[in-house]
Amino acid sequence: MLRFANSNQTDLFLKTHQNSESPDSILPQTSDFDYYLPNEAIALFPLEERDASKLLIYRKGQITHSKFRQIPDFLPSDSLLVFNNTKVLPARLHFLRKTGSRIELLIIEHSAEKVDDKMQLVCRCMVGNKKKWSENEFLESKISRDGKEITLITSWKDRETNLVVLSWQPESYSFFEIIDLFGEMPIPPYLNREANESDKSDYQTVYASKEGAIAAPTAGLHFTDSVLLDLESRKIETAQLTLHVGLGTFLPMKSGKVEEHKMHEEEVIIPLEVLNKIAHHKGPIIAVGTTSIRSLESLYWLGSELMTSGSFPFELQSEDPYKWSSRKFTRQEIALCILEYARKSTLNEIRFYTRLFIMPGYSFKVVDGLITNFHQPKSTLLVLIASFIGSDWKKIYQEALDQNYRFLSYGDSSLLLP
Repeated sequence: MLRFANSNQTDLFLKTHQNSESPDSILPQTSDFDYYLPNEAIALFPLEERDASKLLIYRKGQITHSKFRQIPDFLPSDSLLVFNNTKVLPARLHFLRKTGSRIELLIIEHSAEKVDDKMQLVCRCMVGNKKKWSENEFLESKISRDGKEITLITSWKDRETNLVVLSWQPESYSFFEIIDLFGEMPIPPYLNREANESDKSDYQTVYASKEGAIAAPTAGLHFTDSVLLDLESRKIETAQLTLHVGLGTFLPMKSGKVEEHKMHEEEVIIPLEVLNKIAHHKGPIIAVGTTSIRSLESLYWLGSELMTSGSFPFELQSEDPYKWSSRKFTRQEIALCILEYARKSTLNEIRFYTRLFIMPGYSFKVVDGLITNFHQPKSTLLVLIASFIGSDWKKIYQEALDQNYRFLSYGDSSLLLP
């Protein structure tokens, strides 16, 4: 059975406060989004055939079951599917100190800078075994390829803020080549296993093309070339945007109150052709994954600010949609307004940063349906699901457990059409 930390919890469709001056608002607790997930339900590896995964279909309160490769049968014929085409970097690096201690780096952000006429890479990292890596100590890792020895070197730039410097010899290699040679895929920590060579392809969507993520948009892992061709043959429209998934996807909510959780900032890139499709699409828009839904909804609120104030802010804070909740623009109006702004600004894409946190009470403005995996207890992703379908998330997750669905990143899928 699906078990909750608080068995007397009220319905999850709680009203999120729209205004800090509203004392009568009821705020959701983190414990409202807890359930018992047995270890055996967590998929440690993907199925050999991606599209053979189970598919739970939730439509207007009713649940049915199928295989993922049949998903085109359950999509409205006039749908627009929006994918996140970010590509996961093998961003986990290992170094050995002379003492034998292992230092692990997970690259979260990176940028190039010039020092003494040489380019080097400055990276913000999560550092494993940090206490054993001294301030002025250089670490090296070496491999041989095609008869050449390649050396990767790292040192501290700022120990307090976890900034490190990466350089390598020969310098003719690009950063992405070096990361591909030395790096390991940053599979989620809850898998409790080392990454293997197959994860380099398994933990990547078949349409991934824009390098920059440290976690996969896992809803897309079920898609195969044959499923995409099936969508095309049925004339179901598709579009691709980019959200580079960051550290926040791994972080649980630690506060007792949901609204106190701090969302990490993530970069979103939306080509103008996607805006054009949104502006002229009459049917439902289906987000492939929670990253796509956050990107599209963030776009709406930034566009609403453009329509209201005349300026596009390029950054969305967690509280902004709740401050601006009374705005009633259509998604078509927003898309057309941003397109006109981009034309005047000679832009071919819209780039912005978002900290959007979708909580119960949020009013969805762009997305009508969602394809997504089954998420961890007490996660912001589960809070988003509850916001989208209300308290029926409990029924869905109980049904998935009863039917032996596989959970989390390498697990099975669901199509949610509330």
